[in-house]
Amino acid sequence: MKWIKAILATALTLTLTWVLNTKQGDIPPFGKFLTPFRGFWRNAEPTGAFPTSRTLTIAGLQQPVQVRFDDKHVPHIFAQNDHDLYFAQGYLTAQDRLWQMDFVTHVAAGRLSEIVGPARLETDRFFRRMGLKFGAEKSLAAMLANPTTRTVLTSYSAGVNAYIQSLAPKDYPFEYKLLDYAPEPWEPLKCSLLLKYMAFDLSGRSDDLRLSNALGKYGAAVVKDLFPDYPQREDPIVPIGTPLDFRPLPAPPTPASFEAAMSDKVPAREPDPELGSNNFAVDGRKSASGFPILANDPHLQLNLPSIWYQVQLSAPGVNVYGVTIPGSPLVIIGFNEQVAWGVTNVAADVMDWYQLKFRDATQREYWHDGRWKPVRRVVERLVVRGQPDRYDTVLYTHHGPIVYDQDEKPFTAQTPIRHAMRWTAHDAANEVLAFYNLNRAHTYQDYTTALASYGSPAQNFIFASQQNDIAIWPNGRFPLKWRNQGKFILDGTDPAYDWQGWIPQAQNPHVKNPARGFVSSANQFSTGPDYPYYLNWNYASYERGHRINERLARMTKATPDSLRVLQNDNLNLNAQLMLPRLLALVQPQQLAAAPRRAYDELSRWDYFYTADAIGPSLFELWYGDLVKRLWEDDFGQKATGLEMRSPARDRTNTLILREPTSRWIDDRRTPAKETLETLARQSLQFATDSLTRKFGPLGTDWRWANQKSTDILHLAQLPGFGRLDLNVGGGAGIVNATSERNGPSWRMVVALGPQVKAYGVYPGGQSGNPGSAYYENLVDTWSQGQLNELIFLRSATEKNPRVPAAWTLQQQ
Repeated sequence: MKWIKAILATALTLTLTWVLNTKQGDIPPFGKFLTPFRGFWRNAEPTGAFPTSRTLTIAGLQQPVQVRFDDKHVPHIFAQNDHDLYFAQGYLTAQDRLWQMDFVTHVAAGRLSEIVGPARLETDRFFRRMGLKFGAEKSLAAMLANPTTRTVLTSYSAGVNAYIQSLAPKDYPFEYKLLDYAPEPWEPLKCSLLLKYMAFDLSGRSDDLRLSNALGKYGAAVVKDLFPDYPQREDPIVPIGTPLDFRPLPAPPTPASFEAAMSDKVPAREPDPELGSNNFAVDGRKSASGFPILANDPHLQLNLPSIWYQVQLSAPGVNVYGVTIPGSPLVIIGFNEQVAWGVTNVAADVMDWYQLKFRDATQREYWHDGRWKPVRRVVERLVVRGQPDRYDTVLYTHHGPIVYDQDEKPFTAQTPIRHAMRWTAHDAANEVLAFYNLNRAHTYQDYTTALASYGSPAQNFIFASQQNDIAIWPNGRFPLKWRNQGKFILDGTDPAYDWQGWIPQAQNPHVKNPARGFVSSANQFSTGPDYPYYLNWNYASYERGHRINERLARMTKATPDSLRVLQNDNLNLNAQLMLPRLLALVQPQQLAAAPRRAYDELSRWDYFYTADAIGPSLFELWYGDLVKRLWEDDFGQKATGLEMRSPARDRTNTLILREPTSRWIDDRRTPAKETLETLARQSLQFATDSLTRKFGPLGTDWRWANQKSTDILHLAQLPGFGRLDLNVGGGAGIVNATSERNGPSWRMVVALGPQVKAYGVYPGGQSGNPGSAYYENLVDTWSQGQLNELIFLRSATEKNPRVPAAWTLQQQ
């Protein structure tokens, strides 16, 4: 019996040891994770533990590199050549953000299942089928063919690998321990994948299918009315009337079959995320200093670790400060002693879908230009943790991939079945060279030269220089299209529907030193109807851009704080335009007690989306529900059986303001005939009921910060490693575009002059380690709308009380 007990105890111990040290489905290996010798306890960083002086000997360096760390843990890197500069950047970025870099590139490459198992298999299939790696490999070939960018990418990758090789398992970032895997060697392809992932984030959506479905259901006249090519209210980036400094190319002829094709129905299914950004600059005539001031705040999803990483890079020919995406070399948004620049998303139509005609069910040939052409078949091997590998065959035409070639539910509803995709992110470009040259720019000419090599995602590059030039270029590779080409699904059999070429980069929209003394962008239309080329029919609603321009036009003797305050502006022009109309549609004496109190609260509101205001909570629900009631019966998937989009805000507001008898007001699903007054009253009741259920009777709990509930989640959405319910105002469509999960991911203001001064903050910290004091130490400053002064060192030996640490990286 003793032997049996001993054997059972040993077996139980061995089994328990195996279970605790092996990942079981989604359950981490808690034995390894909790061990004090190599588990997550090892990732704790006591306050004050960061060494102020240190010498590291690292194989791969050519000469010593000096690194100063400031009080926000920003590395200021001083190298003697480009190789060592980007080697050190890779090493130090990996030291702070290795897991984040690795994880995002796994997402982009369609390799999440290798880490977490079959739960992410469909995610992986989607990204493979979208061709992110396909595009990354083509761009990488262009980057490696250029000696300058080859040095940047290979040096950066070598630095990341030097850091990885210095780690023992006990030193891995805690996410590796929790998910039970190890970092893999870094390679330049991963840098290219990060750029393609940003291209997907910012240009990987289209409304082609939704609009084609609307066209098939309602006809061309309705679509032209409800989805016009230019809105009633707009304030474009390049002011209307800006003289052209080029002779435009003729646009390709519109195919004779286009109008006929517009009346055909197409298969159903289609997203439309509103990631925005602001940038603006004033010239010396408007500033107190007589020199330009530039501001930028890209609006992206708010995560921890933050999407950005601050760094200063100095070597012969360059001394630049700003932010980069961890895993990508150089500075993406920033400044040097002579110039500053920033970016916002252009939202040009650079993704089109083509309806195909296959020869037979094997889908090995498709009809194009009067003959059958072969389909290229690419077999994708998907490694799935804990299960056998899966194989997925992706079909490619000359347009690009057929993202779904069989009847199945798409990963995103926007994606049509058996259609080929044409997308600029699949084309080779050398964005790394663009940023390399921007980092070294001294003049406007240097800036325009840098932009010439930039491809995707298209960005509004704003610029200011010490020479008192300001400018903005909506820039990227834009296909040369006939008007409305790509607004709907295109005929994949006719070469007249193919992209016919490119708008010359020098003819992209742009303006330099406008008479009004400022430039700006907020994702609105790039130009007015006077621009000779077609870029898109739909952009972000005009309110943010117009509010920025209103304030900049009035601004005099501006300081950096003037632009910081503008970044935090909370006035909602949509509420200012629409709330008086909504209030006029309702007879307050006919309202019950609760909606009457809500009505009175809104009547006193000043249209500002401050954290403590109650008005925003009510207006967002009231207006949003009214819009839903207007369009859901006509364009909603449940009501129509089709994936369609609703008309844009500008067209919707025109209907509410000016078309009280429009056919679209009545809900055709009900026997009664609804009026605008009926819908407005019902929507106000809905808003009041919703807030009452959530917070009780009208009171301070209805404040906007409570209703909006801005959260910064961990990148992998691990509970307990984010910041929830931040006390912040703002919202979508407002200059301070802080919504539930999106917002200003980096706020920067740069004052040029004899000695550049800059300020910035992002919602997070330099470290990706939740056990570090630098993981989220900047969140409160960001939440309060404040900025930190950015320390720009002119040399490695410059004294500064905020720069306490000095490291030396030396060759082995």
